[in-house]
Amino acid sequence: MIKTALGPRGGILEGGASKDGGQSNAASRFHRGTNQSGMRDHNERIVLSLVRQHGSLAKSDIARITGLSAQTVSVIMRALEADGLLLKGEPQRGRIGQPSVPMSLNPDGAYFLGLKIGRRSAELVLTDFLGRVCAQREQSYVYPTPDATTHFLLDALRDIRATLSPAQDARIAGLGIAMPFELWNWAEMAGAPRQLMDQWRDRDIRAEFQSELLFPVFLQNDATSACGAELVFGRVRDLRDFVYFFAIA
Repeated sequence: MIKTALGPRGGILEGGASKDGGQSNAASRFHRGTNQSGMRDHNERIVLSLVRQHGSLAKSDIARITGLSAQTVSVIMRALEADGLLLKGEPQRGRIGQPSVPMSLNPDGAYFLGLKIGRRSAELVLTDFLGRVCAQREQSYVYPTPDATTHFLLDALRDIRATLSPAQDARIAGLGIAMPFELWNWAEMAGAPRQLMDQWRDRDIRAEFQSELLFPVFLQNDATSACGAELVFGRVRDLRDFVYFFAIA
């Protein structure tokens, strides 16, 4: 899975609360909000990150973890709910005061595209806001070339978007590309003519895709993307330090 780039309200931040409900020092550094004006996007990213990590959270929990005021958290949560990014759960009774209402991510709140450009194949996936794969297209080849990769992306993207409703298509937040950097150095390993692999030297594939698409396009090294995806969606998300071994097939 590629670490898809999220929009202003869908950012993924590192860190998290400890299992006993408290905060580690590292987590608090990443999840501290600010009550200063003009920091709405920053605070919204923190809130979405926390809700993603915990599955669901009440406003009081978010205020405690982030240090934001209850009023600020209420304003943020209402805005995110109005934008269709959060869903309100059933009130949890049994506590003193008002019932606690957990909020969770809306799977249909946003969609993201991820393109893997590999040495033997290319793969395009569409995920929902929870990171679940909704659609997938793949193409195998002997070795990658910029032109073939571009044709695959545009054809696969057209095919996937045709399956979406207008409302779903409008919620595509971006395309993240994961690929080996300096692909031209892999000519011998890929068994490809050097003059064809050298085409990657002068091609800005991110800029080319961006010129064809209205939503933002991001590019990242494939090993970095794999490590980031493990941090966000894998089993190590509660860890601050881990080692990721990226094998080249």
